[in-house]
Amino acid sequence: MQFKNTFQQFLFTIFRYLNTNNFITFATKAQIWKQKFWKKKPFRVENFHMSNEQVISFVSGTSSRRKDNSFEGVEVDEFGTTNLDIRKQTNAVIKNIRDILQSVGADLEDIVDLTTFLVNMNDFKGYNEVYNHFFTYEGPTRTTVAVHQLPHPHLLIEIKVTAYKPI
Repeated sequence: MQFKNTFQQFLFTIFRYLNTNNFITFATKAQIWKQKFWKKKPFRVENFHMSNEQVISFVSGTSSRRKDNSFEGVEVDEFGTTNLDIRKQTNAVIKNIRDILQSVGADLEDIVDLTTFLVNMNDFKGYNEVYNHFFTYEGPTRTTVAVHQLPHPHLLIEIKVTAYKPI
């Protein structure tokens, strides 16, 4: 295999090592494309929100969506006016992530990296207040970015995490 630069070679070596030692499994876009269009064995993800490979768990962007398909932190009055609460939504998102992690034997304490997507950076203070109820100063590394919009107009926040749970 030819590499364009030494960094690419380094990444390939790391991934090969992790893959051969059963720490993490990954598929390239080419492998997925081949399986999808060449009608070989289908490529499936067992759980839409979760990819659990031995010790590392990746939880994709999670919102405050409830099981009944409504959203926590959203109130619509009789005139159609919508009131959105960042604190309630943040609380629900973190609890949803906790439930997903607990389904594979991990918990919030196992999170090593957390990325938050906020529609409005003016909501950061409310988000941060709720975040501090769940995580201490020694908590996961955290990145917060502003986005133009999220998949539903009632969403103010979405969070994705990576967790490490030793076997």
